Amino acid sequence: MPELADIFRAHGPEYIAKFKDRMPTRHLDVIRDVVSCRTEALGGQLYHCPQCDDLHYRYHSCKNRHCPKCQNDTTNTWLEKQMNLLLPVSYFMATFTLPQSLRALARSNQGLIYNMLFKASSYALQKIAADPKYIGGLLGMVGVLQTWRRDLGYHVHVHYLIPGGGLSPDRKKWYPARYDYLVPEKAVAKIFRGKFRDLLKKADLFDQVSSETWSRPWVVDIIDVGSGRAAMKYLAPYIFRVGITNNNIIRLEDGKVTFRYRDSGTDQYKTKMLEAQEFIRRFLQHALPHRFRKVRYYGFLSPTKRDLLEQIKKRLHISPTPKRQENSSLRDADSPRCPKCGSVLMWVREVPRKRGPPIWR
Repeated sequence: MPELADIFRAHGPEYIAKFKDRMPTRHLDVIRDVVSCRTEALGGQLYHCPQCDDLHYRYHSCKNRHCPKCQNDTTNTWLEKQMNLLLPVSYFMATFTLPQSLRALARSNQGLIYNMLFKASSYALQKIAADPKYIGGLLGMVGVLQTWRRDLGYHVHVHYLIPGGGLSPDRKKWYPARYDYLVPEKAVAKIFRGKFRDLLKKADLFDQVSSETWSRPWVVDIIDVGSGRAAMKYLAPYIFRVGITNNNIIRLEDGKVTFRYRDSGTDQYKTKMLEAQEFIRRFLQHALPHRFRKVRYYGFLSPTKRDLLEQIKKRLHISPTPKRQENSSLRDADSPRCPKCGSVLMWVREVPRKRGPPIWR
C-alpha cells in the first residue's frame, strides 16, 4: 500500500516546480519532512538483537504535525489528560461552520481567518451563556479547528466540547444547564455572524466579502453528547490527525491517487480518484500556519484559570485532579524491541543524517 511519502516522492518535484513561486514555505517544509520521516535522511540509531544477532536501524521521526506517521502516540497522551478534566455533568458539542462565501478568503488568509473563527464563536457562546435566561455564568470550552471534509475538500469549522453549566459571576456558585439544552442555536449564530463581521472590518477585509454573506443565516449546531467521554474520543484524532491517514491511501499509479473515506451521510466507505497533483494540492491546503494553535481552551477550562475548575470540582464533590507521574513501566515498554523475537535491542551507535537531493532541502 502506498503512503503519503510515496506520493510526495513521485510527484512532489513536479508540483514544486510548477507552483514554487506561489507556495507558502510551510508547504515546502511539509513535503520535505514527510519524505524524510523515518529514513536515513534524518539519521537515527543502530541496534543489535542479542537473541537473533540481527542489526536494526531506527530512524528519527520528522515531528511535523502534518505527517501521518508522527501523530498516533500524541493523540493518546492528550486524550488521557482531557479525561481528567471531565465533570460529572451533561456535555454539549457546539459546531460553528465558516460560510462557503468566506472560504476563498480563508484560504488566502488562513492564520487571520482561523483566529477570527475562534474569537467570534467563543465570544458568541459566552455572550449567550452569561444571560440568566440560559446559564447566567461562565462556560468552560475546549475548541478544536478542523479544515477538511473526509474527501479532503476545504470545509472550515470549529468544534467546542462544553460542560453543561457555568460559574456564577462572583465565582462562588455552579449553575447547571437544563437537561439536554445549553443555549439557543439561532441566537448564538446571529452573534457569531455579527462578531465575525466586526473582526473583518477591523482587519480591512470586509470589502472582500459578498454582501449576501450577512443576509443569510450562519450554521451553528449544538447537541447533547452525554458524559462527554465519547465526544472527547471523537475529537482526539482530529487534533493530531492530518487530512488523510496512510491506511486510507489505496493506490498510486498512472499519475493518479485512489483513496477511501467514510461518507458522513451514509457512514459507508467510498473511494475517490484524483490526479496526483490535485491530491497534493488538496492535502497541502490543510497545512496550518506556523505555530498556529488548533486546540484552544476558554472560560474555566483555560490553563490560566484552572483554579476555577478545581473550585467547581469541590462544589460537585469531586476529588482534585491528581498530578501526573511518569510510569517507569511505560518507559520500559518504550524500549526498542526486535521485530522478530521481541527481545530488547542493544544500542550500537548513532547514525548521522544523510543529506537528500536539493529538491527536498
